[in-house]
Parts: sequence; structure tokens; C-alpha cells
Amino acid sequence: MNIIVQKFGGTSVASQENREKVMNKIIKQYESGYNTVAVVSAMGRMGEPYATDTLLSLVGNQKIHLREKDLLMSCGEVISAVILSNLLNSNGYESIVLTGHQAGIITDDNFGSAKVLKVNPHRILESLNQGKIVIVTGFQGATEDGDITTLGRGGSDTSAVLIGEALNCEYVEIYTDVDGIMTADPRIVPEARVLENMCYLEVHQLAEEGAKVIHPKAVEIAKRSRIKLIIKNTLNECAGTIIKDKNDWIIDNDTNQKLISAITYKKNRTQVVVDNCDNNNTEKLLSLIAEDNISLDLINFFVDKKAFTIDENDIEHIVNILDDGKYTYNIVHDCCKISIIGYKIRGIPGVMASIVKALSKEGIDILQTSDSYTTIWCLIKSKDMDKCLNILHKEFNLGI
Repeated sequence: MNIIVQKFGGTSVASQENREKVMNKIIKQYESGYNTVAVVSAMGRMGEPYATDTLLSLVGNQKIHLREKDLLMSCGEVISAVILSNLLNSNGYESIVLTGHQAGIITDDNFGSAKVLKVNPHRILESLNQGKIVIVTGFQGATEDGDITTLGRGGSDTSAVLIGEALNCEYVEIYTDVDGIMTADPRIVPEARVLENMCYLEVHQLAEEGAKVIHPKAVEIAKRSRIKLIIKNTLNECAGTIIKDKNDWIIDNDTNQKLISAITYKKNRTQVVVDNCDNNNTEKLLSLIAEDNISLDLINFFVDKKAFTIDENDIEHIVNILDDGKYTYNIVHDCCKISIIGYKIRGIPGVMASIVKALSKEGIDILQTSDSYTTIWCLIKSKDMDKCLNILHKEFNLGI
């Protein structure tokens, strides 16, 4: 059975005009001979009647049990799915709506951020065998006892890829309001362009470091099953960005892949440098930070000092810990983490030198660096962010 899964985000189903475009995307695949499953998010964003945040605003600041909160949050996707299904049926295409639970998504009982334990897709397959288009509510599942749960941020992406995995689908299309994954944020870098292809490692890193095109958990699932992902725009017919294993690109003789694929950023970072901290004090400090649920990033430990970054919302907490422990420290506010991503940088000399040279030439100070197999990170002052992104985009010829 040739199956594809299509996921449509909130903006894609927010208006009648957009929903008709969604319907046409589904029909196009269905008419091409594919058994089609569409996974939908709630309609629109905060302020629009059936968006998830709008539904939550109905209870305001009142205390609500997490189980009931999940029930409320799950309503938005049900509304989207029913309206889209009705649109398809009205145009002569038989469809059926399945909630996450009915679609076979079984989770634990961690309401609000449930972990998927298994997917039993027999009802989806039964409906596909009957020639129906299946519309599944994203972002949700249920416990073994039948309690509705939600999957947390990016849950609809996760739902789509999990269902695609369970159905052994040919590929998953993720529809958004952009043309695909871009080399940089086009609002900041005018020369940013859509990437034709990326590997799982690059996209996962990009998603983790601030880009919001797809949730990193969905990429992890796709990678483990080697499901091809395609990021597309609901509003046009652009080819989008194809995501698959880097070895598949090598097999495809992808000789045009650049050393650096994309650059992204994460704002609101704060650098903390602790001086003269021996191993015992470092261990104690890290334990206290963990107990306070403070997440550390860009960690560089040296004999004479320890450097790391935190979210600016955790500044008061970290200061209290450091002052109580009588640590000597320095804090640099208003920082931004720049991530330079490309799976080909592993083992290639001179990449960091090029970054340092390009930024130094323009008077941008690098406060801290780190790297992995696919990414080089640089911490800079927030005031230099836009300039830095444009400089590095040009340095690595990403606009060409």
C-alpha cells in the first residue's frame, strides 16, 4: 500500500481560503494514487477562536487539573479535523476523522507532555482500505485507560511522523507558512534562500537551536526509521526542502552540498563565568544548579574558570546560588548564541578560523565558542546579532 502522511499546521487551517488550499494538497496526492493521511493542528494562534491558547484562556488563571487541561487543549485539533473532513466530503471525497486515541497513539499519563509508548494504526489502515482519506487530530493520544493526553510543544509534527512510521509510509510532508528550510532567518538576512535538501542531523540541530520549522523530536523519529520528510508551503506549489539521511545524499551524488548549510540563533542568553572553582566546588555548584532546574548551555570548563550560558529568565536563580556559595563570578547579559550548521564540517580545518576572521574584521567580539560534529557555536552580544548573521551568511556563500 502506497501511503503518505501530510501534516498541516495552525496557520494552514486557520481560514476558509487556506483550508481550501489544504484540501487541494490532499486531493492532489489522493488522485495520484496515494493512500492519504492528513494530520492537523488547531486553527490559528492566540486570539483566534479555536486556537489552543484561546481555549486555555477560557479558564484564565483558575486552577485546573492537568487531566482536564489536556481534554480542553485537545478540542482545537478535533474542530480543525471535522471542518476539513466536511470540506472534503462536500467536494465528493470520502473522509473520516480519527482522534489521536482512535488513530492508535498510546501514551503514558504525563499530562501536558505525554510520551508515546506505541502506535496501533489498525483503524487508519482499515479506513484507507475502504478508500477513505483519513484526517487525524495532531498533538494528542491517550493512555491505556483511555484518558486523553497531549504531547507537548511540536506535538502535531511528532504525531505525523509517528503515524508515518507505524504505517511504513513513503514520506511525510510537513506543511507550514514558509517555502521550506532556509539558510538563515529571511527577516534578518535578505539573501537567505530555501535549501533543496538537508540531512536529519542538520535539521535536528537547526530545530534545537532556534529554528521553528519542525520539532526536533519529529526529526529524531524520522531518522530512526529513515522516513523522508518534505517541508512545504501550504500557500504555493514550491518544491520545499527534502530531509533524509546524509548517506542517501551521497548515494544520490549530491555534490553541490555546501560545507555550511544554515545559520540560526538563540536570543536571551546570559553568560556566567565562575573563577577559581576547584573540582569539589564545581561538583557542588552543578548539583545546586540541577536541583533548581536551570538548564546550562555552551559549557566550557577550564582549570582556572568555568563558563556556561543560561536563559536570561534564570539570572536571579543563578545569582542566588553563586552568592550563597560565595563563588567569584562574572555575568554578561544580553547575549545571543549563533549556530553554524553543516554535516560536512567534521574534520575540516579552518572553519573556526574563517568565522573568527570574518567577525573580528567587523569588530564583533566572540565571547565563547563550542563545537560538535555538525555545529559550531559562537556567543556574541545581542546588539551584534543581525550583523553577525549577515556576515557569516556571506562568508560561507549561503545565498548562492
